[in-house]
Amino acid sequence: MTIYIQAEDDVLRNTGQIRLYGPEAFEGMRRASELTARCLDELVELVKPGTPTEEIDDFVFSFGLDHGAVPATLNYRGYRKSSCTSKNEVVCHGIPDRKPLREGDIVNIDVTYVLDGWHGDSSRMYPVGRIKPFARKLLEVTQECLMKGIGAVRPGVKTGAIGEAIQTHAEANRYSVVRDFCGHGVGALFHDAPNILHYGRANEGIEMREGMIFTIEPMINMGRPHVRVLNDGWTAITADRKLTAQYEHTVGVTENGCEIFTRSPAGLDRPGLDDPS
Repeated sequence: MTIYIQAEDDVLRNTGQIRLYGPEAFEGMRRASELTARCLDELVELVKPGTPTEEIDDFVFSFGLDHGAVPATLNYRGYRKSSCTSKNEVVCHGIPDRKPLREGDIVNIDVTYVLDGWHGDSSRMYPVGRIKPFARKLLEVTQECLMKGIGAVRPGVKTGAIGEAIQTHAEANRYSVVRDFCGHGVGALFHDAPNILHYGRANEGIEMREGMIFTIEPMINMGRPHVRVLNDGWTAITADRKLTAQYEHTVGVTENGCEIFTRSPAGLDRPGLDDPS
């Protein structure tokens, strides 16, 4: 049985209950999420051939501190970096390192800032220099999958509608949806209930209600949906080593639909995709 509670009435841990947030919380989420989105905007100029992903991570750390925030991933369950940088066949949780980005790479950068106790969680794909047409199409379709999933969010509808919208669009383009990872509740906690699957049917899942806050973050593969995790315990790659892509927004369910908290202030939600090929 699904239990919905007013967020301020519960202890600050994941109990499996669905938190319903009020106007004050939504305002806190707007501030934290805008900061995350601004950081991702700033990274557009930094992502280029020759830049090590560790340099990107250093920027994420410094940018957050300069604005009164801390990266949620830093020391989270032993993770030692301020962001995740997932290149090419890396599905998620790629660890920044000294290896330089190369012309033609595609990289997802995932940032979550904690500002005044609120978590703003978002990620975008960045093309590194000129990328192949098939890679560009993967990025375009994956971002479309995200927006189609967001388009299904409104009170009274089940979360399965999000997954159905994403899966339908991905498979229509002959891509597959990763099953091993999903979106999640977020707000006062980094990871909270409910899980948001990126596949499924519209009549499945739990009913969305006004005040819910969660991420939608589809991971779309060019090949099969299967993944494996490397020996570092974090890095997940496609089992067939084919390209993968992911975009992520944090959204809040409103009276008539939803609010996208992490939308880019500079209109850079699709870095590189709105430029000429």
